[in-house]
Amino acid sequence: MRSKELLLADFPILDQSIHGQALVYLDNAATTQKPMAVLRASRHYYETINSNIHRGTHQLARAATEAFENARQTIATHLHATTPDEVIFTSGTTGGINLVANILSLSGKIGPGDEVLISTLEHHSNIVPWQMLCQRTGAILKIIPCHDDGTLDQESFRSQLSQGNVKILAVTWISNAFGTVNPVAELTRAAKQAGAIVLIDAAQSIAHLPVDVQTLGADFLAFSGHKIYAPTGIGVLWGRAELLNELPPWQGGGEMIKEVTFEHTTYNELPFKYEAGTPNIEGAIVLGAAFDYVNGIGIDAIHAHEGALIRSAAAALSDISGIRFYGPANRSGSLSFNIDGIHHYDLGTLLDQMGVAVRTGHHCCQPLMARFGTTGTVRASFALYNTESDIEVFANATKKAVGMLR
Repeated sequence: MRSKELLLADFPILDQSIHGQALVYLDNAATTQKPMAVLRASRHYYETINSNIHRGTHQLARAATEAFENARQTIATHLHATTPDEVIFTSGTTGGINLVANILSLSGKIGPGDEVLISTLEHHSNIVPWQMLCQRTGAILKIIPCHDDGTLDQESFRSQLSQGNVKILAVTWISNAFGTVNPVAELTRAAKQAGAIVLIDAAQSIAHLPVDVQTLGADFLAFSGHKIYAPTGIGVLWGRAELLNELPPWQGGGEMIKEVTFEHTTYNELPFKYEAGTPNIEGAIVLGAAFDYVNGIGIDAIHAHEGALIRSAAAALSDISGIRFYGPANRSGSLSFNIDGIHHYDLGTLLDQMGVAVRTGHHCCQPLMARFGTTGTVRASFALYNTESDIEVFANATKKAVGMLR
């Protein structure tokens, strides 16, 4: 890792005060802050090459197209995709999952009595699209339960697979609520052996873990740019080329066509088949810059740094009377907890007054919260720019807030 001072200098938003206190930003699972390299890339696009892409013959159009497709190549390389054509730009994880759910609905591959298997740990964005698919097709939504430590019940998972009706497995890699790291490669292998299509929600893992889609073995993987230091409104769906070629398009118009008459339309090849309309050109280019930034630091170094911070935070908070941590000890990205007799919202509000930004509530995981008998938790989530000093401030502020609320 680069020095703390150099990293912090890359993120100008962190050099400010909140309510008269130096900002400690621990809400990275919701969205990450943006480094100067990303901010400069955004400004450079609008100041020098702003144009629509792919069909223009003038210089700006050619330059914007080259930058856009270079970003696709950068991301494909990071993911170890077989070809950049497998990288489809979307609005984010939610957009990617909805795309897959819709094209599978249209494909005829899913019908009455077929099963879609998800887990208790899922974000609403990996629940609701599959409920909608089931309503449209007559398929049945099934749930992998989790243990009290927030890990998946592997015995139940394999039992449900063995019944032979699971056609889709859609599972998160890292729980945004608890930081649970699911063994997605192992889950994928078992599901593929049972004949299921597999989608991995990588929204939380993309900034914390190396991703190799070849080793992973899944059919689809979706993530959002704003979780990895890029803007909101841009994301990626990676999909196996042979499957994407086989499946129908979802949205019509713009770049997804080759030829249109009033009688018939010929669809474009990958990746344009799934990129209807004018894309978020700036967002894609800047997402490529964000990956360059992360790779310049090293994802393994980032993972080790963040892991040490999570362990340090858990240790610093552990002597608070009545504290309950959620999820396994081996977490990634987030530390989620409640304190007996104190509402998570009240604690989060007081932490904000002391300059510490955390997330409170159900984290778009209401079924998971119901499983654990709570309406929500306090969640501190970490990024490459967080420091041991942040942990000290966070722990002291939490203890002070607890004293005020009891």
